[in-house]
Amino acid sequence: LRDDRIRIERMENLHFEYSHAFQLITDFYAKEVPGTTGPQKLSVILNLDKPVICSLAAVIAYLKEFNLERMLYNPSNFKRLSSETEYMTVNGTTMKNLEILQNQTDMKTKGSLFWVLDHTKTSFGRRRLKKWVTQPLMKSSEINARLDAVSEILLSESSVFGQIQNLLCKLPDIERGLCSVFHKKCSTQEFFLIVTTLSRLDMEIQALVPVIQSHVKTPLLQNALLEIPELLSPVKHYLKILNEEAAKTGDKTQLFKDLTDFPVIRKKKEEILDVLSKIQLHLPDIRKQIKNPSAEYVTVSGQEFMIEVKNSHKSFVPSDWVMVSSTKAVSRFHSPFIIENYRHLNRLREQLVLDCSAEWLKFLDHFSEHYHPVSKAIGHLATVDCLFSLAQVAKQGDYCRPTVQDNRREIIIKNGRHPVIDVLLGEQDQYVPNTTNLSGDGERVMIITGPNMGGKSSYIKQVALITVMAQIGSYVPAEESTIGVVDGIFTRMGAADNIYKGRSTFMEELTDTAEIIRKATPKSLVILDELGRGTSTHDGIAIAYATLEHFIKDVESLTLFVTHYPSVCELEKVYPQKVGNYHMAFLVNEEESAEQKGPEDEENPEFITFLYQITKGVSARSYGLNVAKLADVPEEILKKAAHKSKELETIVNMKR
Repeated sequence: LRDDRIRIERMENLHFEYSHAFQLITDFYAKEVPGTTGPQKLSVILNLDKPVICSLAAVIAYLKEFNLERMLYNPSNFKRLSSETEYMTVNGTTMKNLEILQNQTDMKTKGSLFWVLDHTKTSFGRRRLKKWVTQPLMKSSEINARLDAVSEILLSESSVFGQIQNLLCKLPDIERGLCSVFHKKCSTQEFFLIVTTLSRLDMEIQALVPVIQSHVKTPLLQNALLEIPELLSPVKHYLKILNEEAAKTGDKTQLFKDLTDFPVIRKKKEEILDVLSKIQLHLPDIRKQIKNPSAEYVTVSGQEFMIEVKNSHKSFVPSDWVMVSSTKAVSRFHSPFIIENYRHLNRLREQLVLDCSAEWLKFLDHFSEHYHPVSKAIGHLATVDCLFSLAQVAKQGDYCRPTVQDNRREIIIKNGRHPVIDVLLGEQDQYVPNTTNLSGDGERVMIITGPNMGGKSSYIKQVALITVMAQIGSYVPAEESTIGVVDGIFTRMGAADNIYKGRSTFMEELTDTAEIIRKATPKSLVILDELGRGTSTHDGIAIAYATLEHFIKDVESLTLFVTHYPSVCELEKVYPQKVGNYHMAFLVNEEESAEQKGPEDEENPEFITFLYQITKGVSARSYGLNVAKLADVPEEILKKAAHKSKELETIVNMKR
């Protein structure tokens, strides 16, 4: 967004002063937080550091403007901000380059890593999976806990997993629903749907408990599933209070079955019944007055308790009665007694509606005291949904369980494939698998050359995506793989300028690279694709060479460096233990070029067949003319280019 779209609000300094903050927080937790727990919570909060208390007071003041301060009632879900990173660093550039949440062609989900991994059955499961994909884990214990669970779902013979997965199908978005209950934004229909769903889940999982205890072995799955019933147990009580019909029609006056807990509503309803019975008892009196023993009250277009009199008998009607409506045949009247009591009745009815709405909000408040346990239960369901989704991915052919280790700096992948291209190609075209061996102690930098369109970018992305998948806790598309936990993946790919900020393609390229140099550590994976191509050849080579040398010597991260500059490959000689040269293999179609040689022995462009296979050694040329042919550049231009290329090559060789 343009910079001027951001609204900046400044809070008065007073909010950040400790004495003021202390007072505000004390009032908030002692007076506003419902229940007796406020003072206990206050003691927890007053133990925090002073700057934290000042910030919290400002947050309370800010959220109060939106009536959202209730989020802060329960300090047990505050989390200490720590400098220890919990998740792998995957910044925006890397997300975009590796197409983790959307593809780069039309920005849709299809063709992204998330698209490959997402087989979730619920909307809240899908949101959690998105979080998992963008926040790969860093502790091998947590990663292996997920992998154990996925393996168990994959390999277990027990039918219990099928039953649990069936529970997840057809669930409404209870996470979002619970949120609207918490903020009192939900209708009675919504509330009823959520509570019915939760209570049904509670019963169904409760029924499976014995099977879960005996058949589910992995702690992650077992704990999640067994905790759900106890977290959801308070919900049933609320279902018993509600009247189903009224909840479905949204009639709040009939909503609560038993009014013992709602004295205000009960009193109003009794008052209304009193008035109604008074009006009924008045009927014999009316019959006498108009000398009609069978007269009854009628209701016409919402007006109640009218007495209908034929126009021929109008003379019997007392003069103080008020005519309400009439037709050719009849007139309808209210007696003074009815007028007074009917007005009173309507006032009571209006008051009842207001009272019921107020009680409904109180009722929601009461329910919201269970917000955290219920929310935790839904979180468990989301986790289970994600694990089933990853198990579905693992079922695909040729996926293996990666070995993930904490203290090793290595990425070893045997016959890995690109997870997305693999799915997009399907059965008919197989993706050519490739092996990777990067190790902190040995060869940790791969310089990759080779013809344009030979598969270099797909190969480097494949290494990064397999690493991400392994740290999410997913199986990976390879025969076997060992991943030492990576603390971040940094990429620099593609050519794009940023005209809005006045930055050229080359400037963008170098800004990204500078950022990586600042942030990468020896435990990171760095991917640089064609660095230096945005400027003249000499400057480009110089920058590419110097940058790569810096990564080899000083940053020491695992690095994949794609280049079209053969001079950069000389770094292998300088750091033989740490650097390896590789290229994407291809075949030159000799006979085709031989046939085309004319009488004057003119130069013809060489054409090649891609093998998409990573191979040791440097590829001396990039075969750009081959791409020109694939792009249908006219024949005479290709010939002219081939001639010029040969000429320049001869000059350079003579100079050498």
